[in-house]
Amino acid sequence: MYYVYLTASGKHGTLYLGVTKDLVRRIYEHKAKVVPGFSARYNVVRLVWYEIYDDAINAISREKDIKKWRRDWKIRLIEEENPDWSDLYASITR
Repeated sequence: MYYVYLTASGKHGTLYLGVTKDLVRRIYEHKAKVVPGFSARYNVVRLVWYEIYDDAINAISREKDIKKWRRDWKIRLIEEENPDWSDLYASITR
């Protein structure tokens, strides 16, 4: 499985879009600030949205498409499934 995901610093805060094969590990890395960079600098650690794909090609293609979107479209994508911008990390670690 492959995952396209959005993390946020808070509701309507800074957004980070990524793709990974291991969503639990990757979000943990964001939260623990294991890798210095954008998400660590701006505290973009709250998992607010994700989609699951069977193969890397489709996941990467979706990520590239969403990266081209305007910010308000990304916000709408999040709020369709997660209107409170809750951190979904606990729900993927069960």
